[in-house]
Amino acid sequence: MIDDIKKRALHRARILEGQMRGLSKAIENEDYCVDIITQSLAIQKSLGSLNKLMVENHLKTHVTEMFDEGGETREKAIDELVRIYELSRNRGE
Repeated sequence: MIDDIKKRALHRARILEGQMRGLSKAIENEDYCVDIITQSLAIQKSLGSLNKLMVENHLKTHVTEMFDEGGETREKAIDELVRIYELSRNRGE
């Protein structure tokens, strides 16, 4: 992983851990539904930020190398990117 991206991804993951603990606590305490939904949506946004970092890292490292190698390896990289795209489109947003 690229050092800067790794640092930012770990930071984002730690924020997500705290957000998830807060969400669990809110559910346990039977907080107001809108507050729980708001927290859940914030977590989804944070996950999106983490995913963006991971895609950036993948493109700058693995995909670049796979394209340089060419052939079946290049095709595998394309398949991976299409699969990620399809997964992101099926999230229901």
